[in-house]
Amino acid sequence: MSLIHLPNTVSAQEIVRCLREHGYAIIDKLVPAITMDRIAEELESYTAVTPFGPDGILGRRTKRTGGLIARSVGARELIVNPTIIETTRRFLSHATTFQIHCTQVVSIHPGARAQTLHQDEVAWDMFPFPDDYQVQCNTLWAMTDYSEKMGATRIVPGSHRAGRSVEFESAASLPAEMEKGSVLVYDGKVYHGGGANRSKHVRSAINLTYALGWLRQEENQFLSCPLEIARTLPDELLRLMGYQCGAFALGYVNGFEDPMTVLGRSQPGKLVGAEFMLKAEQNEDRRSFLREAKFD
Repeated sequence: MSLIHLPNTVSAQEIVRCLREHGYAIIDKLVPAITMDRIAEELESYTAVTPFGPDGILGRRTKRTGGLIARSVGARELIVNPTIIETTRRFLSHATTFQIHCTQVVSIHPGARAQTLHQDEVAWDMFPFPDDYQVQCNTLWAMTDYSEKMGATRIVPGSHRAGRSVEFESAASLPAEMEKGSVLVYDGKVYHGGGANRSKHVRSAINLTYALGWLRQEENQFLSCPLEIARTLPDELLRLMGYQCGAFALGYVNGFEDPMTVLGRSQPGKLVGAEFMLKAEQNEDRRSFLREAKFD
């Protein structure tokens, strides 16, 4: 048995259907392999000095290099990839906003042991989100070819319906083998984990995760990306980083001002309350439309 692969021409609607039914989807060669090579080159000086993990959870032979928005132009392009953004928008359409939750390169070195199968949504202090309430839409982009021998991420298909109390053995999982430039998209509830690297090569992936706008981010984007760099970034990326209200009265600055005011992108003194409520109402209309059209 192998995991589901979709072509890079696939619609966001079809990806969401796979996420809801299986908990994951692999999109083959969504970006050219050369794009991943360029990002690897941009980040080489940072990945080289990143220490290995301190324990079995983070991986004693695994490196996790963060702060990608400040460090890599190519990573910024992946974050706003139109297919992924539209998929996330549809998958998390029950909330008013979503945001980037974490940016990191995960480098599994030769000799690494398999990671314990887990759910990413436990990051929020193990809070028991309802089984039918999605809080994340996550991606792992293959920076290198992803083979089982190299430690390809392992997925338990359908486990997003299993709940929090289940423990899966490795035998229940399958390797998400894919070519460089491909991406694994998965639900924050699905059980997964890095595989054991039995090869002589480093298996690298770019982990970009998205979460509901009212939840705290795993990676603090405001501190990871200095203001002098943030001021040069496009509005779409800035709002994904958290320069937006996550919901009504969540995340404003001063007296109900748009967080973009801090970067000079919004008029000082302009209140966000009324227009944000309008946005919430418009989003609810859109969610109703998607439900009725069975697009979500």
